[in-house]
Amino acid sequence: MNRIVLSTALLFLVTFVSQAENWPGWRGPRGDGTVLNAPTLATELSPGSGTVWKTAIPGAGHASPIIWENRIFLVSAEEEGNTRSLLCLDRESGEILWSKVVLASPFEGIHRLNSRASSTPATDGKTVYVSFLDEEKMFIAAYDFDGNVLWGKRPGGFSSKHGYCSCPVLWKDLVIVNGDHDGDAYIVALDAKTGETKWKTDRPNKTRSYSTPIIRNIKGRNQLMLSGSLSVASYDPDTGKQQWVIDGPTEQYVASLVYNPERNILFLTCGFPEKHLMAIRPDGDGNVTNTHVQWHETAGASYVPSPIGIDDYFLVVADNGVASCFDAMSGERFWRQRLVSGKQEPGHSASLISANGLAYFFSDRGVMTVVKPGKELEIVAQTELGEELYASPAIFENDLYLRGTEHLFRFRGK
Repeated sequence: MNRIVLSTALLFLVTFVSQAENWPGWRGPRGDGTVLNAPTLATELSPGSGTVWKTAIPGAGHASPIIWENRIFLVSAEEEGNTRSLLCLDRESGEILWSKVVLASPFEGIHRLNSRASSTPATDGKTVYVSFLDEEKMFIAAYDFDGNVLWGKRPGGFSSKHGYCSCPVLWKDLVIVNGDHDGDAYIVALDAKTGETKWKTDRPNKTRSYSTPIIRNIKGRNQLMLSGSLSVASYDPDTGKQQWVIDGPTEQYVASLVYNPERNILFLTCGFPEKHLMAIRPDGDGNVTNTHVQWHETAGASYVPSPIGIDDYFLVVADNGVASCFDAMSGERFWRQRLVSGKQEPGHSASLISANGLAYFFSDRGVMTVVKPGKELEIVAQTELGEELYASPAIFENDLYLRGTEHLFRFRGK
């Protein structure tokens, strides 16, 4: 009997490990904050038994950690020497295995909520791609898992008084980065092996934005979709050719789009100077401003934190900490409420994640609020990290990885 129980347990373990997802870039494997195969993901930030380790991280940065099997990669910027570095940590122990200076150049001016290391890296399991600003030019570099530099390229200019953030997105043999800025804006695709430019598409409106594209195959058509440059648009990720566009609805964007495949709806939250929430049917061609907007709302939108879609629900938290839950298809708002009552919240910068039908919110003060979507607000748990937090989380298996302002934490699920 014991052998049978042991064999069953081992089979479950092997099956579970084989289904574990790597967290290879901004907002995870799908770029939308969704987490699969994490049935016991932590819902509390326990300083005792729940904390596997915490590691002091030199310098500062708002970029998320990325995870590939037993390796964690993250970027940081240090005032001394004006350096931007790539760090590699052992996932099991939290030990820093190596740190490489990627760039040493004068620090750019930034918004008070930005950093000089805000672009989350991306990896394909062999190479890590990083993105920084080198004075007035975007600098993209590739490193192997041992910390050896493979190439470094400056594919275009970038100018913004708010600083820089452009997370690389991987597609086939391409590294795609968004170059929306206050100049001759563009989207560019680089050869993943050499860094040479494969295609570069002009963006017409010369306006800073920081939205990371998402890529989906929708009804047989590959689409690279992003907001920015006074528009929401879709491009062919193989060629850079624009497929459809919606004008506006505002000038500047930070939050990424979210796609609900079951409902075939694309969700937008933005921006500055006006805030908007929008549901879009992403199956058009040309200018679809007047034909493909499913619903449109203005109250409760976020500028920085990216939203989440969970089944029939769409959830978002405004930068001031007031969250909303909508019906995905109709746009009916079920509730709108500040998540931390009775306390002065400094705001929300980190993007949402979803796991096991729950939505996870993270405030700048380090408060994690876990919510069950529904017609009434139901808070499942609410705990504090004990450190300010601006970076979005990463997940591997059942563990939650949070980058605070001083440490990287690993929390084990129950």
